[in-house]
Amino acid sequence: MSDAAVPAPTHPTLEADITAALGTRSIVLVGMMGAGKSTIGRRMALRLKLAFTDADTEIETAADMTIPEIFETHGEPYFRDGEARVIARILDNGPVVLATGGGAFMREETRNKIRDKAISVWLKADSDIIMRRVRRRADRPLLQTADPEATVNRLLSEREPFYQNADLTIASRDVPHDRIVDECLEALHAHLCGVRPTGELPPDGLNATS
Repeated sequence: MSDAAVPAPTHPTLEADITAALGTRSIVLVGMMGAGKSTIGRRMALRLKLAFTDADTEIETAADMTIPEIFETHGEPYFRDGEARVIARILDNGPVVLATGGGAFMREETRNKIRDKAISVWLKADSDIIMRRVRRRADRPLLQTADPEATVNRLLSEREPFYQNADLTIASRDVPHDRIVDECLEALHAHLCGVRPTGELPPDGLNATS
């Protein structure tokens, strides 16, 4: 699906309402690798006129190493400690739209920081979509296994109970990116401003999929 689409129309009232209601809080996207957090986050940030930050990029900059190099040299616990520090620093300097790594929301201190400083949005993708999007990527240390699909399914089962603590849940699927962005913004508007979007969200905050 081409990403070179005509820019989506903006809805000044909706977007201004969201940024006004956010105040100094950020919007944090959580979910599995391949869920589209960076792609959707960048587009959301443009619509809301906020800065976009990718936590993984900030971690690499701070460490002067790639994430695979950090995993190989220092191990996952070291990476997770640095990840928590970087996310805390970013959130203390909000508001931004922040895309987090797939494991970031597993750590209680990070969940608490996000709860206090941000609105969290879980981009929920099933294993088939994740595998299609990441199977050719060499920069996913946790997938460097004999059976990446089994690894994805294991990670999903471990992580989804934590992702369910996010404030909002949006289905990440193979539709135009701007449609997902629209759904995120409508859900944020409903959550922050108490206004139901067109086609009411189900009680759990998950937009209907197609």
